[in-house]
Amino acid sequence: MGMRNWLGLARSLAIYNNPLRTLPLRRFYRSLLSPGDLAFDIGAHVGTRARAMRGAGARVVALEPQEPFASFLRRTLPRDIHLIEAAAGPQETVAEMAVSSLHPTVSSLQPDFAATAGATPGFAHVKWDRRQQVRVTTLDRLIAEHGMPAYVKIDVEGFELDVLAGVSRPLPLVSVEYLPDLPDQTVRVIERLQSLGAYRFNPVQGEAGRFLWSDWRKATDTVAWLRALPPGSRSGDLYARLQSAK
Repeated sequence: MGMRNWLGLARSLAIYNNPLRTLPLRRFYRSLLSPGDLAFDIGAHVGTRARAMRGAGARVVALEPQEPFASFLRRTLPRDIHLIEAAAGPQETVAEMAVSSLHPTVSSLQPDFAATAGATPGFAHVKWDRRQQVRVTTLDRLIAEHGMPAYVKIDVEGFELDVLAGVSRPLPLVSVEYLPDLPDQTVRVIERLQSLGAYRFNPVQGEAGRFLWSDWRKATDTVAWLRALPPGSRSGDLYARLQSAK
């Protein structure tokens, strides 16, 4: 780990690990999770979401393969959060991650992500300057070992579809990051979810900690909304709820 990597970690902590983000997230998760629910945090980064889920009463399994994030989480996460130093993907393997030392939250296992995202204005300042070998597990394996989660948060910079390729049954509640400059990426995720079950969708813009819509909308309406977002709009999380789930 060089100085740039530790500067990247410090930058991420300054942005994400503060009460202004954590407290609204905790309130938001309390509206989604019941005490004792199981939640998976796929792409835990500095642990902001994992801690907020725990604060809402959930039992949390957090996945983070990237150094120095994994080392930081190993030292600082509450011991009742189960940390797995691995990524999730379509199969159990070892894969190569493209790492941005100064902007480590946009490191990705998706081979084309750096080129595709780097061509958009929002990522013009980012450079992916090194590679890291990481262990990859699957959602099916995690479910076999820990149980069916009430909620799965996936924030893996273009690798969301690959993560969902590793699950063979519908999940009650899922969230994925959406990028307005790359709508096709999220559209493919919606199509994958619809192949698993009947889902309705609702976005959260940025770190607002509240849904954008008062109702959960069908896939076609959500795709139309995504494609209508102006380039350069604020990113966020798209939540997908299985219609038979709570």
